[in-house]
Amino acid sequence: MLNQTSFPSQIKSCMPYQPLMHSRVSNNPRLILRSTNIKHSKSGCGYVKRHAVITNMWTKVPRNNNMENLRDNYLFPQISMREMEHVKKYPEAKLIRLGVGDTTQPIPHAISSVMSECAQALATIDGYSGYGAEQGNTELRKAIAETFYKNTSITSDEIFISDGAQCDISRLQAYVDSSVIMGQAGNYQERTGKYNSIVYMSCGPDNNFFPDLESTPRTDVIFFCSPNNPTGYAASRHELQQLVDFAKNNGSIIIYDSAYATYISDDSPRSIFEIPGAKEVAIEVSSFSKFAGFTGVRLGWTLVPKDLCYSNGFPVIHDYNRIICTCFNGASNVAQAGGLACLSPHGYKALRSTINYYMNNAKMLVQTFTSFGLKTYGGRNAPYLWVHFPGSKSWDIFNEILEKTHILTVPGRGFGYKGEEFIRVSAFAPTEAICEASNRLKEHFHDPSDRYVLRSHY
Repeated sequence: MLNQTSFPSQIKSCMPYQPLMHSRVSNNPRLILRSTNIKHSKSGCGYVKRHAVITNMWTKVPRNNNMENLRDNYLFPQISMREMEHVKKYPEAKLIRLGVGDTTQPIPHAISSVMSECAQALATIDGYSGYGAEQGNTELRKAIAETFYKNTSITSDEIFISDGAQCDISRLQAYVDSSVIMGQAGNYQERTGKYNSIVYMSCGPDNNFFPDLESTPRTDVIFFCSPNNPTGYAASRHELQQLVDFAKNNGSIIIYDSAYATYISDDSPRSIFEIPGAKEVAIEVSSFSKFAGFTGVRLGWTLVPKDLCYSNGFPVIHDYNRIICTCFNGASNVAQAGGLACLSPHGYKALRSTINYYMNNAKMLVQTFTSFGLKTYGGRNAPYLWVHFPGSKSWDIFNEILEKTHILTVPGRGFGYKGEEFIRVSAFAPTEAICEASNRLKEHFHDPSDRYVLRSHY
């Protein structure tokens, strides 16, 4: 995220309450007068008589007031709404979706066939399986440790399998940290787009997308994502060592999101646990979603080192294990079978091919935007581009590109105040769609008379 200590932008809003047709009566706020129709029969002739029935529509349970601090205008539902409006306005246009970062390539057969066999086996006496260990399949935990943490001292019993990184981060916010819903984030400020009690570490081109730790006050928990979504930037070894040292000096816990680590192409660390001292201050959350195409299958993991302790010396892993055993019955057996297939030699080789496919898409998009003279970040260690339109508002850029080229992107402002003037472009798309999008963008932006967001600062 742009503001690395900010809570992730993943708390979805709810649809507004849609009451029945009614009117309030008396001074009791829970008494509702609702009209009902009752059919009567008289001398063989039916007629409808309208009755007024007083109904207790409300419970006596008070609402958690902190829920009011959650923003109703969550980013991706807004984008979906504008997408629907655009499709209605241009029903014949072919919309290209480079916005929401959902994978598009099929899961390799070497993996999907294993999940299919596991599902079919559930219909047999010998193949049926019920509840598994809440912490996850033992073999899968071992495979994750050997594949992603081979050169660290991480052991498989420090890994907890889950139904995805988003759920794990939410659990950590609720039980390790104190989240917005718990009332510890303070009030939301509409003018700044910030919560009072959250420290925002600004990350932008001016600081190479890594926060100035010298000017950052102490916090209990630090949320950090690398490779970063939306900027596509991966922190260097030196930068992560600074982060670990900062956490150690302040007695803080880092919650490190490494969901895009498999996309790293240079020598940037793929795990926070490659950094000396990280086991004493960090928790790592990761996922099969983006590297294995499991966005719909749902499978992830969280790594809680045994060396990580609270201020009283009690190991965090014991509490996390209790949370998992209390609030979670374990990930799907079928999904875990698929996860194990992903990490087999044949499965992982197939996934590397898919990763290269998306990164070639990103390379093509980088070339397209830079040909307009636009500064483009990312696209090298993650399948996202962070494109700068100086002097423009991100929603204006989003609207113009959608209106003129029928391409869906994401306005940078949705990721935080530092995202103004930027858009995020996803490389998760078929290559044919990327080629078509590049052609449309070139046709639009190479015509000076038809490009408002570029004219505004030339």
